[in-house]
Amino acid sequence: MKIDPHWWRVIFLKTNQPSGMYLVMDMLNERKKQPDVVRRNLMDCAARLAAEQGFSAVSVQAVASAAGVTKGGLFHHFASKQALLEAVLGDLLAKLDEDIDALISQDCEGYGCFTRAYVNAFFADRGRETYAQWSAISVALVSEPALRQLWERWINGRLTRHKTTDDHLNLELVRLAIDGLWLADLVSEKAQVGDDKAGLHKRLIRAAKKEIDT
Repeated sequence: MKIDPHWWRVIFLKTNQPSGMYLVMDMLNERKKQPDVVRRNLMDCAARLAAEQGFSAVSVQAVASAAGVTKGGLFHHFASKQALLEAVLGDLLAKLDEDIDALISQDCEGYGCFTRAYVNAFFADRGRETYAQWSAISVALVSEPALRQLWERWINGRLTRHKTTDDHLNLELVRLAIDGLWLADLVSEKAQVGDDKAGLHKRLIRAAKKEIDT
């Protein structure tokens, strides 16, 4: 079927009303937004596949099928599977940024504010859908240098940003403890660490509040 390249003119003429212009504008705006919608859907599908079936399930064909597009359609938005995974991690980091910024804004104490937010974000994220997505992408961090670089860029950027409040050995130990808990969670059959998570949480927060001279 041949489509008139000036279809929008036909719509406007057929309406023959001022409201026709608004209809045309709405349709044109929707067409402009569509690429962003497709890109967002591809990222969501990739994250969902990783969370539900593991990182190995995230293939170009699987993501394209889940999103209802062709492989060519996927490559129109992402040059490779690697680029798609980097976008997924970037999206997770952006959400983590929002969570940490919100936690810091509620913290009245300057010293260790980022570290406490880092601790709180780890414990708050348990049980949420993003937990499974983070678990899957964390496995990929081990074998994918580009993803590791994204993570390192994020954490180093945060540490630089909070240098005046969080540049202390004791706070680094707390952050490393959180990284260790996260790793332990990944390899745990129950995906939980320790019987007293609330106790661990409180102890780490307490350690991030008091500056101890060494």
